[in-house]
Amino acid sequence: MAPVTTSSDGGDSAPAHGERVTHSLVRDVVLPGGTGTLALITLDNGLDHTKPTTLGPRGLAELRTALEGVERRAADGEIVAVAVTGKPYFLAAGADLTQAAAVATRDDALGLGRAGHAAYTILGDLREKTGVPTFAFVNGLALGGGLEIALSCDYRTVASDAGALALPETGLGLVPGWGGAYLVPRLIGVEKAMDVILTRPAANKPFTAKEAYEIGLVDALFDAPDYLESSIRWAESVLRGEVVVERRELDPQPVWDAVVAATRERLDAVVAGSRPAPYRALDLIAAARTASKADAFVAEDDALADLIMSDEMRASVYAFQLVSKGKRPQGAPDAKLARPVTRVGIVGAGLMAAQIALLFAQRLQVPVVMRDLDAERVDKGLGYVRSTVEKLVRTGRMSRDVAARIVGSVHGTTEIGDLAACDVVIEAVTELLPLKKKVFAELESILSPEAVLLTNTSALSVTEMAADLAHPERVVGMHFFNPVAQMPLVEIIRTTKTDDAALATAFAMTKKLRKTAVLAADRPGFVVNRLLILLMGTIMEAVENGTPVEFADRAVAPLGLPMPPFALLDLVGPAVGLHVLTSLREDLGDRFPVSGGLQRIVDEQVPVVLDAPKGMPRPVDPAVQAVFGDGTAGGEGALDEAGVLDAVLTALTHEIGLMLDEGVVAGPSQIDLCMILGSGWGFHLGGITPYLDRTGYSNKILGRRLLPDGVANVPAA
Repeated sequence: MAPVTTSSDGGDSAPAHGERVTHSLVRDVVLPGGTGTLALITLDNGLDHTKPTTLGPRGLAELRTALEGVERRAADGEIVAVAVTGKPYFLAAGADLTQAAAVATRDDALGLGRAGHAAYTILGDLREKTGVPTFAFVNGLALGGGLEIALSCDYRTVASDAGALALPETGLGLVPGWGGAYLVPRLIGVEKAMDVILTRPAANKPFTAKEAYEIGLVDALFDAPDYLESSIRWAESVLRGEVVVERRELDPQPVWDAVVAATRERLDAVVAGSRPAPYRALDLIAAARTASKADAFVAEDDALADLIMSDEMRASVYAFQLVSKGKRPQGAPDAKLARPVTRVGIVGAGLMAAQIALLFAQRLQVPVVMRDLDAERVDKGLGYVRSTVEKLVRTGRMSRDVAARIVGSVHGTTEIGDLAACDVVIEAVTELLPLKKKVFAELESILSPEAVLLTNTSALSVTEMAADLAHPERVVGMHFFNPVAQMPLVEIIRTTKTDDAALATAFAMTKKLRKTAVLAADRPGFVVNRLLILLMGTIMEAVENGTPVEFADRAVAPLGLPMPPFALLDLVGPAVGLHVLTSLREDLGDRFPVSGGLQRIVDEQVPVVLDAPKGMPRPVDPAVQAVFGDGTAGGEGALDEAGVLDAVLTALTHEIGLMLDEGVVAGPSQIDLCMILGSGWGFHLGGITPYLDRTGYSNKILGRRLLPDGVANVPAA
């Protein structure tokens, strides 16, 4: 089914009844070689290319009517082929999320699945019934139900510039419910199907047109300028027998079973039962080899109906819409106030600074100057930029011309005066407040009064950093996350003295960098670090009190986070974690606990996690237990896994209440957006606040829900 977008965006794109109907426009195409007539169905919602084509109940009904019409014509011998394509840039982006989330009963949810199958099955059965084959001309983006239309056809072509092809449902709390779970493993093999249906959605990584062709999801790849003409000619070649598309044999049952078993083991390790959708999808794939198509589609309908009526799916819809709306950040000043940025300076040339330099050079396309104290550090930063760009070229993700431009635009220096001509300078030096204040004082002495000063601090006070400047109004926090290229969030920090022009400049830059900006007040740790470090600190405290490290590491598995806490500590770096924990404790009090064990991990450079097979989470090293207390576990203060999870959720709920009271962000949804984009908090959780609502923690700790009932959950009856 794949609800992957929404047509009800609050603007004028959706009519009053909520569904922007996608019409199925049928026209005859006389094949150029004289083979006969092809009936071409074009899916079009009547809007321009900025409004994706989606499928709701009325659109599905119209598609079914159109297909029944061409089926009669095929039976009467009037046409020799049927093809489906879309308006420019889209085949279809799946079903309308707003429609799916508004379903009130399981019967209605079941009807939505059956409506899709009823239409798509006509395509899938047409050749068997009438001898007339079906083709999908994937001219643009095809997600979820859009891709399943193509999969239902006998043959598929794709345009080289098609935006994305994917079945993202399991990442949204659903399953491919209009044939995908049955058709994909039978088309490309069960192992590749796991990537399409489970792995890619978890990483939010759709296929390019070329990738889809290479794995066999489509049969032919044509350049965009004359894509439709090429596809029609290719279809006629298939009809004439001049092109023969070979289909692979089904994987043997033992192979099928082995792949399913290995995938289930990986799900248990990574997902740990935290959400039902991946498991339901795996069950459908497991049965797809021997089930009849009719039985498989009934099973898809049932799975889809159950999941549509789950809190996880509603939270996923909330999260998806939140991320989409995040492209228009709350609290941003008028973009017209932003100052021109023609040259950027970066103070520091360490790993974080070098990542930022590369991103600025790539996306802003302006000269970038990195400054550090000595040539060795500068050369190391420049070397990172060069080596990363070279790797992108080698892997085909960047052209040599673009690479040469980027490398040529990033320069290094040891002289602070070389930053004087910059419109914007961002400091990315060690997290020491006196050092950052010193850097800003040096910059103010050489920069134009109009230049904007940014800091990439992860937890320190931006206000204090700017306190001694003559122009504190031009200082803004712009907190990037590591790795900079992959993490989509930037926390924008406004002090009480920051002016609108400086703030608008930071927002404008973030947009050009293709990141999502969230405005936060200048409070310790801002949003993501304040909550993540509290989570890690609470777990450390449990271990300090005798909880075995293995229990503590597994305790938050029911949340389905991207990695266990000790693996996160290893990724962040124990020294960084200790520094931020200490800083937050100094600013916010002893609810951010002291951890002697963490101090020893840093001082003695103790490894905290073990290696794991690729794709599996890295578990905590049991030997780490020795650095906590006397190295023993158990005793009066020890908690079991449920107790650790309760402590974590209690602490997070209390902290979120304080953050909202402090006005750190505009509301709970902005906290959710930060946790989704800044720490990989799962869509199935809706960020964090929907989970705290539906598990009762917000009512228990705060005496109220954080979000209205029904916003990110199935509403109470």
